[in-house]
Amino acid sequence: SPEQLGEDELKEYLLYLMKVRHLSEGTFRFYVAGLKFLYRTTLKREWAVEKIRYPRAKRKLPVVLDLSEVQSLLSVTKNLKHKAILMMTYSSGLRVSETARLKLTDIDSKRMMVRITQGKGGKDRYSILSQTTLEQLRQYWHKYRPTKWLFEGAKKDDPITTHSIQLLFYAAKKRAGITKPASIHTLRHSFATHLIEAGTSLHHVQMLLGHRSPTTTTVYLHVSRLNLAQVISPLDRTPQPIS
Repeated sequence: SPEQLGEDELKEYLLYLMKVRHLSEGTFRFYVAGLKFLYRTTLKREWAVEKIRYPRAKRKLPVVLDLSEVQSLLSVTKNLKHKAILMMTYSSGLRVSETARLKLTDIDSKRMMVRITQGKGGKDRYSILSQTTLEQLRQYWHKYRPTKWLFEGAKKDDPITTHSIQLLFYAAKKRAGITKPASIHTLRHSFATHLIEAGTSLHHVQMLLGHRSPTTTTVYLHVSRLNLAQVISPLDRTPQPIS
């Protein structure tokens, strides 16, 4: 029974998850969060794991494509629908699930906005609509004539699957000769990074991405070349040239 488990038993269980089950850091932290809720909220007990040392999640910087790579990715994509999907994902900074579930009514060409309904966390938000993407969407619509979902699946009543979008991204990436370990989500990372490099405020980027906390958005400061480009090495500040 969980009520009878002490610090030693919890430590043994966590070690089992790490050493025997070989759980990823994210999954391991999910287990820890569940145990923490059980003890603190349900059992009203002290959370003994606070005394147990366990690995913290490592924060990895996202992979980002530069603008020329994004252009190359789009240039090699000749299928109107596939190109519209990639352009929509990148130019509005969407998650793949958000792109897949866009409806025709979510595209506001008058205000040049995209409405994302029930995004991550169950929240609605707006993002920007690119003029270039809008023109591509019009070409796509004239050929495919979708009725409800912007990007229909195998059946007209169903949206395209996220798996299908991932596959078309990898196909385009291969044709473009991009060797970075990029995924469809890389387009969202690239959108955010390119906005910051262009001088967009962190607050606006946070709103467009739908991040609850600004801390989540600050990761793009670390991959942005803008901040590093403004830093001058102290060696280059010396008053006299070094001979």
